[in-house]
Amino acid sequence: MTQAGSESTTPDAGQRRGFGIDVGGSGIKGGIVDLVTGELVGDRYKIETPQPSTPDAVAAVVAEIVAHFEWTGPVGVTLPAVVTNGVARSAANIDKSWIDTDAKALFASAIGHQNVTVLNDADAAGVAEDRFGGGKDKSGVVVLLTFGTGIGSAVLHNGVLLPNTEFGHLEVDGKEAEHRAASSVKETKDLSYKDWAKEVSKVLETFEALLWPDLFIAGGGISRKSEKWIPHLTNRTPVVAATLLNTAGIVGAALAADTAAETGKAG
Repeated sequence: MTQAGSESTTPDAGQRRGFGIDVGGSGIKGGIVDLVTGELVGDRYKIETPQPSTPDAVAAVVAEIVAHFEWTGPVGVTLPAVVTNGVARSAANIDKSWIDTDAKALFASAIGHQNVTVLNDADAAGVAEDRFGGGKDKSGVVVLLTFGTGIGSAVLHNGVLLPNTEFGHLEVDGKEAEHRAASSVKETKDLSYKDWAKEVSKVLETFEALLWPDLFIAGGGISRKSEKWIPHLTNRTPVVAATLLNTAGIVGAALAADTAAETGKAG
């Protein structure tokens, strides 16, 4: 199904625009981004993720979204996967045939040009939140954690991303962090927000011991109810809720593509 909203790709004087696409397990959504404000220019456009979500099927949808906006500039695409040098090294909530797929080459072929940057979805959200959301104007080490079926992570230092961290798989008191404190654990065990916050605190304290961050940003759907659980956290580092929500992946992808185009390091 689609949520339409086409907008001219010709920017106003002084305005910088980029384009991002966020590939998820249930939907693929894209849009034009104002790179100065972090806001979408017009509506996003969303298409259901094809099933099975094979590389060729997803690439066809990505190309359709780019064509919908008649966009010809750099394109950033997120994947729920570890991505190194444009190659998917894992696959979460998408078909396992993505593993070892050259995603950059695939999307570039589907779109018709080489100005494509591919990155992990949590990394994209982290970049966006650090620039425009919960981490705006915050220096030092910022860690975004997305609480959902698992725990995604992104680490930035003074705005520079350390890509492909997988802190959800770090062991905390004998369990992987995401098996202890993902929001899915709260639902499965029917935990109160206060009891679930105890588990989240254990995980954050472990991350603190390793990284000594200056700020945690809590993302994922449960961040919309942050007032019910963030006040119960007992870890040392301040924790704030993510603010960009469903647009973070699109915004972060657009930022990554713009940066890659400027440095000549699209990947």
